[in-house]
Amino acid sequence: MNVKRFWLAFIAVFVLLFITDWIVHGGILMSTYQSEGVKEAFRSTEEMQSKMWIMWVMYLVWAFFFTFIFVKGYENKGIMEGVKFGIYIGLFYSLVSAYGNYSVYPIPYSLAFQWFIFGLIQSVIFGIAVAAIYKPKAATS
Repeated sequence: MNVKRFWLAFIAVFVLLFITDWIVHGGILMSTYQSEGVKEAFRSTEEMQSKMWIMWVMYLVWAFFFTFIFVKGYENKGIMEGVKFGIYIGLFYSLVSAYGNYSVYPIPYSLAFQWFIFGLIQSVIFGIAVAAIYKPKAATS
C-alpha cells in the first residue's frame, strides 16, 4: 500500500464529502427540510449545531473506510475503476440508507429518492477522486 497516496486520497474524500454535503443538504435540499411536514422529523437547528461534532467524526470514519476499501481492492484500471467503485458504494450505502430512513421517518418519498440520487452521485465523485489520486508504490527490483 502506498501510505502517502492513501492519506492524500482519504483527505480528498473527507473534503469532498464536506463540500458536497454542504451543497446538497445546506443548499439544494434546504427548502425541503424547512417545509411543513418535513421539518418536524428533524432536530432544531440549534440542537443539530450542538451535535455537529458527531457529523465531523462520521465524515472522518466514512472517508477513511471508503478510501481503505478502494485501496484494498485496487486493480489499477484508471478512473473507470473509481466510477464503478463509486456506483457500488452508492448503491450499497445511499440506496439502503435513503429507503431505510424512508421506512422509519415521516418524510416524503421525493426526499428519500433525492437522498439516494445525490448520495450515488457523491460516491461516484469520491470514487473518481480516489482513483485519480491513489497509485501503488512502484515495485522495486
